[in-house]
Amino acid sequence: MSEQPLIIYKKDRIGYIQLNRPEKRNALNAELVSALKKAIQEFENDRNVKVMVIKASGKAFCSGADLAYLQSLQSNTYEENLEDSNKLKSLFYKIYTSPKIIIAEIQGHALAGGCGLATVCDFSFTVPAAKFGYTEVKIGFIPAIVKVFLIRKIGEGKAKQLLLDGDLISAEEAKAMGLVNWIVGTDELGQKVYDYAQKLIRQNSAQSMALTKEMIGRVQEKDLEEGLAYAATMNAKARGTQDCKKGIAAFLNKESINW
Repeated sequence: MSEQPLIIYKKDRIGYIQLNRPEKRNALNAELVSALKKAIQEFENDRNVKVMVIKASGKAFCSGADLAYLQSLQSNTYEENLEDSNKLKSLFYKIYTSPKIIIAEIQGHALAGGCGLATVCDFSFTVPAAKFGYTEVKIGFIPAIVKVFLIRKIGEGKAKQLLLDGDLISAEEAKAMGLVNWIVGTDELGQKVYDYAQKLIRQNSAQSMALTKEMIGRVQEKDLEEGLAYAATMNAKARGTQDCKKGIAAFLNKESINW
């Protein structure tokens, strides 16, 4: 049995969060969900970390909710189950709204809540053999929390296909749907993720990426006029930031920028 639910480390301004329940296919339980949220918060507070990567030990990325754990909750009251459900909601919201970029490094199957975990990350790299799917309806459960993010990511029609038929799809199908960004060879997965993270770290302002990510999440809640007014406000605010002043000055002076 694994001694700790996560392996956490840093390398070259990347914060790595590695699911470490390989004997349970990295299934999500209360301990793992809590540990994930705590690790993300710590990296958010770490000035030496600019990008985060969520990866996993073993053959599976994440098989979703730990069914033995869910079964143990069936005697709970509604209030107790709501409290537990809110923990997963809080984790997904934390990832989606984090000011730092979070990349999913998917080395194996991502199923149900595990597919949800990959969905809420900003970018995702996967290997060709990985399968994806939301299988909850096949066991009488529902993909409740993730659908809020999935519809935003791939649209209602594609989300209905995944959520209502519950079938698994290939990495190629997942990419075609917009569920994942890149498919790379198994032997090069870690290096490709590292290289992409380093590109973001070197070439982009952390402040600009944070504000852009925030706007992508919030503008979808607004109608056209509200969205444009919000965008104009953020545009004006961005002009006064130190990163904007630094970036424009460096560009005009033909200097390289050290972000």
